Amino acid sequence: MSRIEPDSIMGHATPLLDGETVVAEFRADRRAYWQGHLVMAVVLGAAAGVILMWQGNPYPVAGPLGAAIAIGARAAYLASEALSETWRLTDRRLLGPGGRAIPLKQIRTARPFLGAVQVVTLSGDKHLIKYQSDAAAVAARIGAAASRGR
Repeated sequence: MSRIEPDSIMGHATPLLDGETVVAEFRADRRAYWQGHLVMAVVLGAAAGVILMWQGNPYPVAGPLGAAIAIGARAAYLASEALSETWRLTDRRLLGPGGRAIPLKQIRTARPFLGAVQVVTLSGDKHLIKYQSDAAAVAARIGAAASRGR
């Protein structure tokens, strides 16, 4: 399978400020990535099969099979890009791909969300740290750092 090279926007890490230190790194987990896509294939495949049966299609198995093939191909193609995302927690900010930098003082909440962590800022911006093996632990770590940063 071909590898997607990260583009110039997403493919670089946000630089650290003077004196800033990295406390933790949150890398995308390969198992969580494939598990999430498997769940998506099963749910959407079942929905496709039910819709085909409801429409009276004589071959409703085509829905789940088509969904599994499509989602599997998409997952395989995008894996190299999705699994290269790394978020870094520093003593001052949460740094994400694409130059994202969220000051800890601006984080309202960090909560687990379907195998990911949703970070919400005071201004209402939402960021998703995807494919985490232990999303609850990552959310707790970011939440604790944000409460210390206030």
